[in-house]
Amino acid sequence: MRKQYALITTALLISLFIYLFYRTEKTLVNQLLIWLISVETYTHIKAIVVNALPLNNIVVYSLPEGLWIFCITLTSKPYHFIIFGRRFNCLYMPLLFCLSLEILQMIHVTNGRFDWMDIGMSVLFWLFGCYNFNPKEEKQHIFTSLNSKTLVCLISYGIVYLAHVFK
Repeated sequence: MRKQYALITTALLISLFIYLFYRTEKTLVNQLLIWLISVETYTHIKAIVVNALPLNNIVVYSLPEGLWIFCITLTSKPYHFIIFGRRFNCLYMPLLFCLSLEILQMIHVTNGRFDWMDIGMSVLFWLFGCYNFNPKEEKQHIFTSLNSKTLVCLISYGIVYLAHVFK
């Protein structure tokens, strides 16, 4: 379990690094950092990082979503939920979440742009997360007992809000 949390933490920190230094200043996480350190300091640090470590567009725009999908796949796989008496495996929620976000971008309900590469990267990292899946593991209802594992799972879904772009 510690290896899994270390993997999740590493993936989220890589995504955070990319968002902080390679994505627009208008994301919530960047706005929070600017509020903490000032726009001048942020701009200066960002310029240093971008010049020292140039990244291609796939890494900047698609990898963070793939890593996030990987994280929520790992945290979701031991759970299920029930709606109208029907049981749903949470392992498939990351794919549904990814596709829903991309469709909402395509029809301009949310900020951002539809990108097939994001979907491809998400599916690839979802498969990586599934590879660690233990089919004999007993599924737990995600909302029946709140503990540290379920809290990490739910928070990992909420992290996507930090990538929200304000106009």
